[in-house]
Amino acid sequence: MTRVVLAAILLAVVAAAQAHAQDFEREARWRAEVVPGLVTGEAVDIPGPGGRAFLGLLTEHAADPAKTILLVIVHGIGVHPDHGIIGRLRMDLADKGYATLAIQMPVLASDAPADHYEPLFANAAERIASSVAWARNKGYRDLVLVSHSLGSRMSNTYFDRTQSPGFRAWAALGLGAPYSSKFAQAPLVPVLDVYGERDLDPVLKNAPARERIAYASGGRQQRIAGADHFYAGREAELVSLIADHARRK
Repeated sequence: MTRVVLAAILLAVVAAAQAHAQDFEREARWRAEVVPGLVTGEAVDIPGPGGRAFLGLLTEHAADPAKTILLVIVHGIGVHPDHGIIGRLRMDLADKGYATLAIQMPVLASDAPADHYEPLFANAAERIASSVAWARNKGYRDLVLVSHSLGSRMSNTYFDRTQSPGFRAWAALGLGAPYSSKFAQAPLVPVLDVYGERDLDPVLKNAPARERIAYASGGRQQRIAGADHFYAGREAELVSLIADHARRK
């Protein structure tokens, strides 16, 4: 093998690794942008995988965490815990009496496609588990997971990696894939599967398969009429669905 060919192979390997490398600097930029502008809630540092803390946005009104339902909210691809529908959910659900903790998921470069995120799902699952431990340390005992888009796939990985989930229920929004075979065979929590009438094609295509698992879990599926993948103009209906699911025991 010539040196030129070997160098080309090495460059390709390095480029591939960089394309899938977790972008901690981008997380730091998100934090620097989001935290100073917070109007509702407070920024908290949650100990994460490898001893590296990650950002959480905590919004709470009740004096006694032990008597309050905490909704841990997981965003989708490449954004932050106050972005778009996630920011709306963390504030509007808090207004309904819940505590909310929106957490920063791993991110890649801004142009990275969804399939490049799959190697980060394990890290994402660890962050969700760390959020459970952090919340319990603060006194919360009743936790519900809420996830959107790619965050719902990350959340599915969390359930696949644990025998005793720290959540009583799960609201999976805009999941663009079927539930994993492991979760489908033995759902650990009741799932509210939500999608929009005008959602992304993969979300719509897999809706029938997801519906079967949602009902088998003791939950249900709900299509929101007129909604797109980000529930623009249908946020109030989405908030009500999640709030209702979180109340059921």
